[in-house]
Parts: sequence; structure tokens; C-alpha cells
Amino acid sequence: MNPYETLPSTAFWKNGVVSANPYRMDGIYRKKFAIDRTARIATAGSCFAQHISRHLKKNGYRVLDVEPAPPGLPREKHLEFGYGTYSARYGNIYTTRQLLQLVREVAGEFIPENVAWQKGDRFVDAMRPAVEPKGLQSPSEVTLHRRHHIKMVEKLFKQLDIFIFTLGLTETWLHRSTGTVYPTAPGTIAGTFSADDFVFQNENYDDVLEAFEQCQEIITRIRGGRPFKVILTVSPVPLTATATGNHVLVATSYSKSVLRSVAGTLSARHEHIDYFPSYEIVTNPRLHSTAFADNLRSVRDETVEFVMGHFFSEHPPVAPSKDAPNEESAGDEANEDVQCEEALLEAFGR
Repeated sequence: MNPYETLPSTAFWKNGVVSANPYRMDGIYRKKFAIDRTARIATAGSCFAQHISRHLKKNGYRVLDVEPAPPGLPREKHLEFGYGTYSARYGNIYTTRQLLQLVREVAGEFIPENVAWQKGDRFVDAMRPAVEPKGLQSPSEVTLHRRHHIKMVEKLFKQLDIFIFTLGLTETWLHRSTGTVYPTAPGTIAGTFSADDFVFQNENYDDVLEAFEQCQEIITRIRGGRPFKVILTVSPVPLTATATGNHVLVATSYSKSVLRSVAGTLSARHEHIDYFPSYEIVTNPRLHSTAFADNLRSVRDETVEFVMGHFFSEHPPVAPSKDAPNEESAGDEANEDVQCEEALLEAFGR
């Protein structure tokens, strides 16, 4: 006898990966807790989280949307203006440090600086530069819109029962004098870059872990001590570009390794945190890169389908709850596409 003789086939590479069906991998995910049909779910994170949000809505789960599109906006314009992609109109939140900053802003513990970035003769919110594609008329209008947004995110934190967050990146840009974190580098989508004003930072394991732990503490405080559950995923989408000086493949491996390690630690440390292995399912070498589109970054729709099939094997689709208020639930407002600010960088053609 040896300690491996009694293990299931999923514990061995040959049986668990090489000879297994990559589209239906038995035992790769076992839920830590059930999701009640009335549970109010909030989604956030990098752009892959938009796929998760869309499929939860399609399968009857109560995904909150505290900033729905105005009645007069055509549905085909919803994605363009950042509506219906997440539970609030915060755009993509790539790093735990960016999430922590938002949480602290909601709690009144932090006021971001240099928020209004110029884009041509208009201005955008630097924290969510893609939600107003044409920009706003003035910095004061940006501030006004942001105040409303923060009030809605506070409402979201107070209402949610389950928070689903997708960890995306470790690389980020900071305002030197204030420490304000941005989802994109100034000068790419909007704003003007100056090395005197902005600095690059690549978060390490301790940085990412500590930021998420602080997020939990502050959100719990915002909720008056009421507990909530968390489901973490890691985005399988590689970096578009890296500012580390390393090859982008090495930088991607570092970023995803750190994020996956943090997700594992959080899940092992806390009973209320579960980890769903979307990253492993998509990057399974058995798929030989067929999970991605030709750019080797965008995850194919059919790949998303079987990834979420693994999720719903543990959390079966449910009938929509009759007591879910229409103004709170995203209902059938499910965008078929995703909005990634980082994808806009591909316009440089490099």
C-alpha cells in the first residue's frame, strides 16, 4: 500500500486530464455551499466576470443591478455605456487594490484624486473610463456622476447575499502623491501620462491577499456586521501588454499565479469563500489553445458555455424568484458581449 493507491482517478494527471473529457471534467468543482434561489448576487471583477454574470441571469439566478439602463436607451447601446454588465456601473475592476479603493470610497474612508481625465474636448471618470464612451462636458459633471455611482454601490453592498469576484490582474497604475489606483494607464484610453505624476506597480501575493481581506472587513462594516458569502474566480484572459519589462508571457504567468494562489488561500482560510476553477478549465492543456479565439486572449463563447456548465452542475439553474423586485434584479438583461478596457489597447496594433 502507498498513500496514492486509494485516491480517485481525478487525482492523477493521466486519468484526470489526458484521458478525460475537457468539456465535462468530473470532480473539478465541488461547491462549498449552496446558492439559495432567493439569494441576491452581486458580480464584479475583470471582463471574464461579465460572462459569469450573463450566464447566472440566463439560468434564473437573482443577479442584482442597482444601476440599470435608463428606459430611453436602446438595448443595443447598453453594453457601450456599461449597463447590464455587472451589478453596478463600475466597469471592469481588475485588481483587489482597485476593489479596495472603491470599497473605501463607499465607506467614506478615501477620496480618489485626479478622477476626471480629458478625452478630446470631453471628460471621463478615470475609475471607469469606458462607461461614458463620448465623455461628459466637464470635470464637475464627472464628479456628480461619480457621487451617484458611489451611492448605488453602497446600496449594492447592503443588499447582496453573495459576492462573485473575478481576479484579473496584478499590474496597476497609481497617482504618486495620493496613491489613487486606476484600472488603465493614463494616456491609453483617456488622460495624459506623466512619469512625475503616475507610477507603475506590480502587486505581489501579500499585496493582493491583504487588499481582499480588508475589502471583506469594510463591506461587513458597511452592512452593519451582516455576513455574506463570496465566490472567487481567476480570469483566464492573458495580459494585453505588460509594463514590467518582462516578456508578456512571463508577466501573464506571474500575474495569474499570484491571483490563483491568493484565491486558494482565501478559500482555504474562510468557510464563506468558495473558489470556482474557471481558470483551470479554460487553460487545460487538453484543449490545445482551442478555448481561445484567434487572438489567443478572448475566450470563445462555446468555451464559456462548458465552463459555466461545470458551475451549474453544482448550482443547478433555478426558476426566477417571484419576490425579486424588478428594480433590483438584472432579470433577463443579459448582454451577449463583454466590455474590456484592456482590449481597447489592441487598437495600437502591436
